Amino acid sequence: MFALAIVIGIYSYGIFLLGILGMLYPRVILVFSVLFIVVTLYLQTRSIGRILEIREIWERAKRSRFCAFLLFFLVAQGLINLVGALGPEHGFDALWYHLTLPKMYLAYHTIVHFPGGILYYSDMPKLTEMIYVAALALQGETLAKITHLFFGVLSVLALYKLARLLLPVAFSLLAAAIFYSNLVVGWESITAYVDLTRTFFEILALFGIILYVSRNDKKWLYESAVMLGLAVTTKLLAIGSLLPLCLIIVWYGIKSKQKRKNIISSTLLYCLIVMIIPMPWFVFSFIHTGSPVYPFFSTVFEPQIPLFLANPIKMLHDVYMLFTKAADPISPLYLMTIPLVFFSFRKYDTQRKMVVIYSLAALFVWYITPQTGGGRFIVPYLPAFSLVTAFVIEEIHTLRFSYRGPTISFANIVIVFVLLISLLYRGVANSKYIPVLLGQETKAEFLTKHLNFSFGDFYDTDSYFQKTITGKDKVLLYGFHNLYYVDFPFIDSSWVQKGNTFNYIAVQNGELPDRFRYWSLVYYNQITNVRLYTPQKQQWIY
Repeated sequence: MFALAIVIGIYSYGIFLLGILGMLYPRVILVFSVLFIVVTLYLQTRSIGRILEIREIWERAKRSRFCAFLLFFLVAQGLINLVGALGPEHGFDALWYHLTLPKMYLAYHTIVHFPGGILYYSDMPKLTEMIYVAALALQGETLAKITHLFFGVLSVLALYKLARLLLPVAFSLLAAAIFYSNLVVGWESITAYVDLTRTFFEILALFGIILYVSRNDKKWLYESAVMLGLAVTTKLLAIGSLLPLCLIIVWYGIKSKQKRKNIISSTLLYCLIVMIIPMPWFVFSFIHTGSPVYPFFSTVFEPQIPLFLANPIKMLHDVYMLFTKAADPISPLYLMTIPLVFFSFRKYDTQRKMVVIYSLAALFVWYITPQTGGGRFIVPYLPAFSLVTAFVIEEIHTLRFSYRGPTISFANIVIVFVLLISLLYRGVANSKYIPVLLGQETKAEFLTKHLNFSFGDFYDTDSYFQKTITGKDKVLLYGFHNLYYVDFPFIDSSWVQKGNTFNYIAVQNGELPDRFRYWSLVYYNQITNVRLYTPQKQQWIY
């Protein structure tokens, strides 16, 4: 699993290198991808079976109805998520930058810096978006969505393998099922976001630390650092995970009576390796913006650390709201079981204590992280919460009652109920994609119904732009935000520069600037609220 993660990181940086060299052409990407996959399969064929561990799971499922149900749930949830992944993309951030930037990189054939107030994420580390570049070049946004779905599946497998170090097969399956049952994970699995990619790497980062402790082998400490470095390259906010992981390194060093010098050197080396992995992106950002971590610590994102010490009650309230009323819901099993862990903490072995410490520190990291992403910002830490929940359930599974037949575990009934509710909810939510997949509804009809045109989305609902704008034209955009479905030559007002030429202006949810007030209105769409103006098709120099 660690080798697979490194292979994914190398592939992403391979696309990044092609972009820096100005070689982002579909044929070049296709040749590179095929060669890379062939070489990888040749080198990693023997490890595929070990990653899946199908035989162990299948044998256990044949002997246990509960394990069979958990396996059924994981497969069914994956298929339901696949239905959503095959449908048209309408996730806000995907249409804002996760897919838009790769599409524009392909249009320019290189990695481009975009100034201005819309694509200010263009300089941040983008491991997943580099893979999306290949997906868009080879197929389109559907392949990009399936890529993110694939990272969700990899996260489940990685969590199961980590759980097997600490739990029997049944409870390892349970931990994986609890994680995958989170509604926010199901929603993420059908979008071209990046949070599940980060989750995969962060599970392995925790996995590596636990292997380091259990085997007393520093090789795994370095493996963990590489995994967290890949997570940071996926999403810069993952740098916050240095806190819980370094806390574990220090805690274990003190517990095992290591010398203070060794503890400090191990921690610093760990941090150094983590920061080296995304360094090419930091350099790219520094060259274009003067900051290696732009837009953080700029006027776009000024640091605002919550005053939790001054108001700890508010922190507890916010954590409670996260578990009960997050915009992107997470499993209620966490709130039901995790408080019970404090009664058993002393009995846990070192590895289990590490997971508990990591989970508590992760909540703190989530709290001080900019709260712009709703419940999905906690997704990378849900695997650890799922493990802790499995620890508790393992201890209380003997609580039973009898009702008209064989003895039934009360905990199992609650778990089955929660998992089935998740399955039903995601099934109903993803059913809207079925008419499109069956050809009963067009992509345009679906997006016309589901995009939020008053909040920056765009789609050429009546194909006017497709029929009118040619390759020789260029449209200056005002008021647009999510640019992925803009399929005609354009330049946005946020990065237009003196000397740029254009012969159309499109305005969405706004007014035409005064300097162009003499331009003629030639088109208006009441659904998208887009107006198109032209100076009688004369070229205009900005």
